[in-house]
Amino acid sequence: MRFIQFRLLNDLAKATRIGLQKTSGGIVDLSKAFPSSSSLKDALTKLGPKALVERARQYSSSEEKEISHCEIMAPITAPSKVACVGLNYRDHCEETGKPVPPEPIFFSKFPSCITGPFDDIPYPEVTKELDWEAELAVVIGKRGKNIDATSAHDYIFGFTVAHDVTARDWQFTRNGGQWLLGKAMDGFCPIGPGIVTPDEIADPHNLAISCRVNGQLKQNSSTAQLVHGVYNCVAWLSKFCTLQPGDIILTGTPPGVGAFAKPPLFLKKGDVVECEVEKIGIIRNQVV
Repeated sequence: MRFIQFRLLNDLAKATRIGLQKTSGGIVDLSKAFPSSSSLKDALTKLGPKALVERARQYSSSEEKEISHCEIMAPITAPSKVACVGLNYRDHCEETGKPVPPEPIFFSKFPSCITGPFDDIPYPEVTKELDWEAELAVVIGKRGKNIDATSAHDYIFGFTVAHDVTARDWQFTRNGGQWLLGKAMDGFCPIGPGIVTPDEIADPHNLAISCRVNGQLKQNSSTAQLVHGVYNCVAWLSKFCTLQPGDIILTGTPPGVGAFAKPPLFLKKGDVVECEVEKIGIIRNQVV
């Protein structure tokens, strides 16, 4: 199943709706399936992933709405955590000249970073080195602490595409070398277009991942290059903090980022960035 959040363009109240996007591209409105839930995260929290999927399945044959009548939003909004893994692709480690980390390197973004799959990316006045990073992201489905890697898949609601927008000057040379400000400015985490449930992705460690800037291919790799796999990342993070429904984990980016190009390349206003993960989809965001 492919879960989304959307608004109807003719809805003056601009209500957030939970939906299923079918293979035809049409959208099934699940408002009647979850009448007491204000968002997909809310429904996950109240029902849990299994009950949510089962209820959605009961309504999956309902009338489809044309996508042209809808605004596709970020599939998860206001998560309690947006956690990210750095240096988690072998080929990206080679690109940076850094050793492969023996343990996952985690950093965070703020919930205010989350934006929609086709929303604009604001160019902050405080940076001159805005960079791109395509990523596979995990969405947590239920509460968990000290999760074993062998059972981590039971805690995953699904997968989505993320763009880890980064201000490299603030990541590397400002703020005392702490990554946070360079990673966590407003709008620095477009996600979407939907959340694909694990039953539709046989192996999250064998997916093509890419990024294009103004149509030019910049990143082109596979999640087979992940140093620490999806399940290990979930398990490792859960040692330190309790994972909650709707939490998002970005699992790292492959080589081809602008900072390590020769000479370095950075985004400018007007650029269009497309991040794509096989079997999940494409997010497309313009820098403004």
